[in-house]
Amino acid sequence: MGRVVVISTGGTIASRWQGSGYAAEAHGREVLAAAAVPEGIVMEVVDLFTVNSSRLTAAHQLTLLRTVHDVLADPEVDGIVVTHGTDTLEESAFLVDLHHDDPRPVVFTGAQRPLESVGGDAAGNLHDALVTAASVRDLGVLVVFDGSVHAARGTVKTHTLAPDAFGDPSGERVADVGSGTVSVRRRPDRPTPLALPGVNVTAPRVDIVMHHCDADPLFLKAAVGAGAQGIVLVGTGAGNTTPEIAEAVTAAVASGVLVALTTRVPAGPVAEIYTGGGAVDLAAAGAVLTGTLRAGQARIAVVAALLAADAPAARAKTLRRIVHRRVAAPAVAALGRT
Repeated sequence: MGRVVVISTGGTIASRWQGSGYAAEAHGREVLAAAAVPEGIVMEVVDLFTVNSSRLTAAHQLTLLRTVHDVLADPEVDGIVVTHGTDTLEESAFLVDLHHDDPRPVVFTGAQRPLESVGGDAAGNLHDALVTAASVRDLGVLVVFDGSVHAARGTVKTHTLAPDAFGDPSGERVADVGSGTVSVRRRPDRPTPLALPGVNVTAPRVDIVMHHCDADPLFLKAAVGAGAQGIVLVGTGAGNTTPEIAEAVTAAVASGVLVALTTRVPAGPVAEIYTGGGAVDLAAAGAVLTGTLRAGQARIAVVAALLAADAPAARAKTLRRIVHRRVAAPAVAALGRT
């Protein structure tokens, strides 16, 4: 079927018991020893990291991004599988997708159960990821878990322990994989890929601040004071906070900080419906609404926008282009607006 390069980064799929808990330890070839390799696929392994994904940094992710591009520079490669911890898989996959300009797939997968566990899910996920990497084209970066194929954009971890751990709460999966066959259901809507960041670039500080009852601008101002170049504001509902927080956003944007607005609600787009510190006011203050992207991927979008441009206006324009996605208009009439 093809030649697939597997990039191993650690995570649960590479974890073994350490006496008090599990931690990533195994190298890529040990991980792949658990997989039933589909007939006709030739594999190569790149051992990039062996870390728990909760410990990944932007530096790790940028190294992964460049490694993917280096591997795809070889025209004989048919696809890539990235084995990754599930904690931050959605973030790394989205970063790679934002810069992915190649018809060949990059498929992220992992496991919910540690390496060598009885009845583990690593073997099945690896098999399905290899089949997908060798057979599909023009779908961008994908996440394969428990027989489902998801687009990187919008896909998040939806369950802490269940094997069916990933999905897009605001959209449908891309394909199903089973019996050595991938059945494509839809093609993802993707923006024009960004140029690859420079080799020696350092990722900027980008913080996430969540709104809640009794919240005030303290943490948003603290992030600015700590040197954050970008902030992801996690609002309630369709993207709402308070007038005081909206004022703090105005000040942050005026100082050159790129502010993105998302919501803590699992599904649905951020929308300009409410004032009084709601998304109407936050957008007027200069925050960029992130559509259906949730906090982790919204942060990756901000990081990518900051790396892609220098001027604040250009960064905001890039972020708007990144987050743009066709979604149904909010049913404002049902909310009483005329």
